[in-house]
Amino acid sequence: MKLRVKERSDAMCGKGDRVIRIKQRQDVTYLPALISLYLIIGLTAGRKVSLPVGPLIRVEGEAVSLLCDVSDYQGPKEQEFEWKATQASKTIQVVSTFDTMFPDQSLKVRVHANDISVVRIKENAVVLMIKEARVNDSGTYTCSTPSTDSVISGNYEADVLLKVIHDTLVVVPEVPAPLVHEGKPINLRCNISRDFTEGVYLSVTWSVKKDQSPEQDLLSFEPNSGVTIGKNFTQRYTDGEMYLQLDNTGSYSVVLSGAVPADQGIYVCTAKQWTREQGTWNLIQEKATVIGEVTVIPTGDSLTIQVLDNTILNEGDSLNLTCLVSADELAALDLEVTWLLNETLILTHLSRDRVVANTSDIISLNQIGEGEFRLKIHNVELSDEGLYSCRVGAWIQQGRGKAYQAAEKVSAPIQVVINQQDPSLTVTLKSPLIAQYAGDPTELVCQVSNISNYWGKRLGVSWYYSTSNGSQVVTDVIASLNENGAITARDKYRDRIDTGAVLVTRIEPATFKLRLHHTTNADVGEYVCRVSTWTLTRLGSWKYTSEHQAHAIKVSFASKAPGISVIARHKQQATFSGSTFEMNCLAKLKNLWDGMTLSVLILVQYGVGAPSRKLASLSPDLVLKVEDWYESSRQHSLNLIKTGNMEFLFRIHSVQMMDRGFYYCEVAAWTKPDGNNWMEITKGESNKIQMNFEHRMPSFALSVTSDTTSVYPWETVKIDCIINVSGSSNTDNVAYEIRWYRSHLRESDSFVLLASMDRLGVVRKSPRNDTSDCSLERLTSRTFTLTIHGTQDSDAGEYYCTATPWIRSRTKEEWDKQPEIISERVFLRVKFALWESMKLPLLYGTCTSLTVGLVSLILGLLCSLCCCKNTSRTPHPRIKLLSKQTD
Repeated sequence: MKLRVKERSDAMCGKGDRVIRIKQRQDVTYLPALISLYLIIGLTAGRKVSLPVGPLIRVEGEAVSLLCDVSDYQGPKEQEFEWKATQASKTIQVVSTFDTMFPDQSLKVRVHANDISVVRIKENAVVLMIKEARVNDSGTYTCSTPSTDSVISGNYEADVLLKVIHDTLVVVPEVPAPLVHEGKPINLRCNISRDFTEGVYLSVTWSVKKDQSPEQDLLSFEPNSGVTIGKNFTQRYTDGEMYLQLDNTGSYSVVLSGAVPADQGIYVCTAKQWTREQGTWNLIQEKATVIGEVTVIPTGDSLTIQVLDNTILNEGDSLNLTCLVSADELAALDLEVTWLLNETLILTHLSRDRVVANTSDIISLNQIGEGEFRLKIHNVELSDEGLYSCRVGAWIQQGRGKAYQAAEKVSAPIQVVINQQDPSLTVTLKSPLIAQYAGDPTELVCQVSNISNYWGKRLGVSWYYSTSNGSQVVTDVIASLNENGAITARDKYRDRIDTGAVLVTRIEPATFKLRLHHTTNADVGEYVCRVSTWTLTRLGSWKYTSEHQAHAIKVSFASKAPGISVIARHKQQATFSGSTFEMNCLAKLKNLWDGMTLSVLILVQYGVGAPSRKLASLSPDLVLKVEDWYESSRQHSLNLIKTGNMEFLFRIHSVQMMDRGFYYCEVAAWTKPDGNNWMEITKGESNKIQMNFEHRMPSFALSVTSDTTSVYPWETVKIDCIINVSGSSNTDNVAYEIRWYRSHLRESDSFVLLASMDRLGVVRKSPRNDTSDCSLERLTSRTFTLTIHGTQDSDAGEYYCTATPWIRSRTKEEWDKQPEIISERVFLRVKFALWESMKLPLLYGTCTSLTVGLVSLILGLLCSLCCCKNTSRTPHPRIKLLSKQTD
């Protein structure tokens, strides 16, 4: 669209006035659309200043903050702001971000005191802060920004209405009882008053502070009349144990119907005032007041239990025991009473619903008064004797029929004694068969006689063995036969009883027998039997009532006791670390019959007074067993063999410093009385042999050998680095680090590292620029081979190796590094092979020449045959020669 402007004079407009006339062509119809587009762009684009949507209600004394920001502006990023307030028809300047003289005279004191301030939070946003609002601060606040735009568009200021109301909120709590018994209610009352203001809503929150724990909310009455329950009190609110009470007088109460010890603490009531701004609740005032501290007295603190009445009775009497229960608020408790015998057996039980369990004509339980419960047992018997106690559980009712056990206590037990007449028992121990020699059988019979009132009773027996160890008598239990006839064997005799070498039997109701099939030297001593009586109780179980002991019988051999004397001797003394130690053990038998088989056990003491350690043993079946040997890797160094009928040889290869000590043998004689299992008859211990030598460190030397010192290119060379050790033959505790070096010239000190191997066997090679390659491997424990593959001229030179020994210390965990050892040098020469280098080129050239000549000959022959094949058929014409003149 094109516009033309024409100036003309008009008398109606006055002389000199100019009238601008717009003429349009055919496209003048688009002018309204264009104008509308300009209006839309003008309305949607440009600077925009924003404030919260009002009106805003605040309480005097509380802080007020008004956020103002600007967007879609031009100019510098950081914008300046000015705040003004309009009250009635008067507008005053409040504060500015760039002009310190901007505030009105009436506000300068508050601005200088920082009660009124403007805080920049972003380049395009500031907050007007009023620390303590006043009622006369109410009014319309305007936030404006100076123009920095090239074109004026949008809005440059925004308004919000602020209303500051008087502080009329008053919170007055009613102090609850400071001490509350468990199960009683806790009433938390809070009285709240305020002046009504439209748009302002009230909420109330109850909370508790317990010891060092953070404050927990119980219940909140929200501004929208809803109720929010604290996460730790949801179940109690659901069960009706916590509820809210409201009235029209401004009284708000939360009641905990059944207090528990966990409820004690400091309770706080918090009142809050809210406003609804842009669909969101905004807190404008909060006041919290302590209601009071409540201590809950646990039921268990006051619960006491005592058992009264008679405790010494005769058989057939009636037992009467009273359980006396006392506690604070006893009437509000539901009691559960249980009578116990010997702390575990439940005699009878009274539930909190007053239902009695385990009652009969003999046992009864009744409540005879408040907190008094009587147990009565008619016609007591010996099995009723014991410790009686009363266990009481105190239950407290909660909401909706629920109850919980608040406390449980057990009274101190009282001893009830039943007088009885001991049964007239006579126990006699007889010995129909006594061993005369080791290996003979022995039988002992325990006879019970003069049994009175045996009806309803059973007998058991226990067999005991005693021996004198100097001035001390040692007694062991062999086995016991209980009232049901079951045998209980002790550890020392369990194997012999399980195999039948020792028998414990009842041959008659009142007669018991102990039989040793093969009596050994260890069985010599005194034997005794003890008979116990058992009575059947009314509960169907057997109870121990008495015990009677017979006189002891001594078992000994008619001849001298068997024995073994053992002598240990040096066969080869260890003189240095790595040498071999050998010890002979020679046994001599005393008073033992033929057919004995020997076993041997080697022991060592690593110091004077040190405990003995088992090293190796050879069983009667000649099975070698390594016992408490400290190194599993050295088990092959230990050897124990039988070299004769009564002789054994013990050997340690490659001894170490840690092996020094006192060595001795223990030889035992065995027999198979039942043909299946070995039984030890006697044993003896030898003298001690000392192994002692000075520690000598091994010495090391290196030697270098090669399969050849002169090679042709592309051949393989092997050079061995051999470590020679003297002073110790043990290589298990030695490891080596190996390095190979090379120099291109003789007698040169410029060597380069080719390859290395650490003491763990990890190989590392240096980078190479040659076409040849090298490798390092360990052939034996002390031989390390360097192999050069595809030898080149650059591999010629001197070679040598170094070794760094590492020796493992006595602790078996630490390795000691030794000085480095350097070998002699060996020179490798790579020969120049003239014929080898020329034979291939000569062969290739000869073959090529012969091939080219043969091909040329064949081609010439073929060409001659093709060109001369028609000569006989077509003779050449004869042409006369021309004369010189004609030519």
